[in-house]
Amino acid sequence: MTGGLPAHFETERLIIRAYQPDDGPMYFDVARKNREHLRPYEAGNVLMTIETPAQAEKVVRDLHTYWVNRQCYFLGAFEKDTGAFAAQLYIGGFKLDPPEYIIGYIADRDHEGRGYVTEAVRAALAFIFQHLGAHRVRIHCDETNLRSQRVAERCGFVKEGLSREDTRNPDGLLTGTAVYGLLRREYEREHA
Repeated sequence: MTGGLPAHFETERLIIRAYQPDDGPMYFDVARKNREHLRPYEAGNVLMTIETPAQAEKVVRDLHTYWVNRQCYFLGAFEKDTGAFAAQLYIGGFKLDPPEYIIGYIADRDHEGRGYVTEAVRAALAFIFQHLGAHRVRIHCDETNLRSQRVAERCGFVKEGLSREDTRNPDGLLTGTAVYGLLRREYEREHA
């Protein structure tokens, strides 16, 4: 990874930033409000583990530590106009050579379908390619999660395959994982 990392970045409608100590009350509200919304596709999401305000504060402090130590990157996307939480991004290392990252995302239930996740992912791609030095970025999403797949496609990712029946959803059904990839040269061609 190269250079210093920006403390935050902005899009037309969003401020995207790493979680900070004292974000616990906000994060607790986000977790509580989105639990049922996230259950079908995000059973393992860190938001699903939070039961109390104290747990939420511990989680955001851990996420902040991960960021500082460059272990992985959790970011909240907040509306510029209202400060409301709109989405969360996760960026993690996937492979060292060539450098590859994976990005995951969720929308707040009240902000779903309004383009916030696509806007946040596009901004995060600049962060990943410019500041983390990625050669490639990937997205994995449930084969039945068409909204997530459309985000990947709108952001220029190419569908590379499907891992069949590799995930047991909370309802017990087995589904597959759609795999998307974006190469640095593809990203640069689109942003030249």
